[in-house]
Amino acid sequence: MSDVVEGGAVSGGERGRRSWSMDEKRRMIAESQEPGASVAKVALRHGVNANLLFTWRRQLAAGGLAATSKPVELVPVTVTKEPAPTPALGASEPIGRMEILLSAGDRITVGADVDAAALARVIKALWRR
Repeated sequence: MSDVVEGGAVSGGERGRRSWSMDEKRRMIAESQEPGASVAKVALRHGVNANLLFTWRRQLAAGGLAATSKPVELVPVTVTKEPAPTPALGASEPIGRMEILLSAGDRITVGADVDAAALARVIKALWRR
């Protein structure tokens, strides 16, 4: 028979893998970011490896931990063939474009020369609102 200790870890010879909800992770992160808080002490208090808590903090800062735990929503995609835009004066060939219609009705139209990293940041920001 094994004993369950605080934080859901298993002792008594059995090693179980603990999983934390997004809310639990956010609470631990917030606690570790309070003035004067020690990440190592917060981690120890919750039975979490300090390196894991640091990883969660980095993921949250990078937008990797979702702001809410709502499921991913899939939206329909329609691909249409439209006439190519009229080339600008001096352009040798038409420039392609991409149009993204978000589920809230927002529309993003970008040219083929858009910086992919910048576009990814814009979409990520819109997704979180």
